[in-house]
Amino acid sequence: MSGRWLILADDLTGAADCAIAFGRRGLAAAVSWGVATDDRGSRPPVFSYDADSRGMTGEAAGRRHVRALSEHLERDRVLFKKIDSTLRGQPAAETAATIAHLRSHGRSGFGVFAPAFPATGRTTVDGRILVSGGALEDTETWKRDHTYDSADLTEALASAEVAAEKVLLPVVRGEEAALVAALESIAAKGDVVAVCDAESDADLAAVAKASLALSTQPFFIGSAGLAHALAAVAPLEPTPSPRLAPTANGTLIVVGSLAASSRSGARKLVESGAVSYVPASPEVLLAGDRDGRADLGRDVARRLSAGEDVLVEILMGESVDMSIGASLAAGLASALEAVPPAVGAFAATGGETAAALLSRFGVTGIRLADEIEPGVSLGLTLGELSVPIATKAGAFGDEMSITRIAERLKAVRTEGSFA
Repeated sequence: MSGRWLILADDLTGAADCAIAFGRRGLAAAVSWGVATDDRGSRPPVFSYDADSRGMTGEAAGRRHVRALSEHLERDRVLFKKIDSTLRGQPAAETAATIAHLRSHGRSGFGVFAPAFPATGRTTVDGRILVSGGALEDTETWKRDHTYDSADLTEALASAEVAAEKVLLPVVRGEEAALVAALESIAAKGDVVAVCDAESDADLAAVAKASLALSTQPFFIGSAGLAHALAAVAPLEPTPSPRLAPTANGTLIVVGSLAASSRSGARKLVESGAVSYVPASPEVLLAGDRDGRADLGRDVARRLSAGEDVLVEILMGESVDMSIGASLAAGLASALEAVPPAVGAFAATGGETAAALLSRFGVTGIRLADEIEPGVSLGLTLGELSVPIATKAGAFGDEMSITRIAERLKAVRTEGSFA
C-alpha cells in the first residue's frame, strides 16, 4: 500500500487534525486551501486539503469535492474523506460525489466509514453517533446545527442515495479474519459504504488493520480518530520537524467558535491574567465602522509587539444568528489585516474563523509538526507569514484547552523549537 495520502476535509481544523495523525509519527504532512499554487511533485506524503464546504448546500458541496479531487487526487495517493464527527455539513452528498468521481476514474467506489473519535467522546454504536455516551441529537451541537433527521449513519447516507451496510461492534471486536471477510463481502457489492461501529481506539485500530488487508483498496471516511488508527499501521517515512526562529512577539489567539468549551476556555485564560483581552463586537465587525476596526487592529498589534499574548473574542449575544458567522470572521480578518508583522504565534478556535484570518494574512498552508491534545494541531504557517500555529475545532477539548494552547505556543515561539 502507498504511504502517500490525500485528506479531503470540509473545514480547516478538520483538515489539520487528521493530517497531524500522520505528522506526529514523523511523516511529512501539510494542510492547504484555496487555489493550489504549488507543484504536485513538491507536496509531502500527506497532503490535506480544506474544501471549505461545511456551510454549503449538498449539491454545491458535492461539486466542490469533485473539483478538489480532480485537482489533488493523484493515482498513488490513498483517499481519506474527512467528515465532522457530529455530522455537521454535507457528508452524505460529499461521499456520493466522491464515489462517482472515483468510479469515473477507474477506482473502487467502496468506502470504509468510521467517524468515531473516542478521545473526544464521539463513538459509534449500531451505526449511530453518540457523544459522551448519549445521543448526538440531544447535544448542544446538534440543536444548533444539523443537516439530517437523525444520527443514524446509513439513513444519512441514504439521503444522498449512497448504499451502506453496518459493521457492528461484535464483528469489529471479533477475529480479524472475520472482520476482513465482512468487509470483503460488502466491498464485493460495488459502490457501497461499510459503516463501522467503534467505541474505543482499539476498535478503530481493528477497522484500520482489516481495511488495509483487503483485496480491494477502499477509500476512507471518518474523523481524526480513524486517521490516527490508519497512521499507526500505514507505511511511514519519517522526516524532521520544521525549523523556526525564536521571537519576542506575542501570540494572537482568536476565539470565533460558538461552542461552550471554547467560550468557557477563553474566560478561564483571561481570568488567569496570562493574556490581554480584546473583545470584538458584531457592531464593529459588521457595520461600516472602518475607524473602529482600524482601532481594534492597532490595539492588538501594539500589544503583540510589546510581547503580550492577546486573546481576541468575537462577541455574540444570547440569541445567536448562525447565518452571520462568515461575515463576522471576514470583518475580524479585515480589522486585523495589518497585524501579521507583530504576530509571534497564532491560534484560532473554529475552522471558519481560522481560514478567514489566515487567508487575509497571506498564509497558503500549514506544515504540521505535533498535536497539543486530541483535536488540537500544532504546525508552522506557510506563505507570507511563517509562525507557529495551533488550530482547534470549537467543540473539542475542555475549559483548559485554550490555556494549554497558549502555554505551548509561548514555549515554541520563545525557544524556536517544536520539541
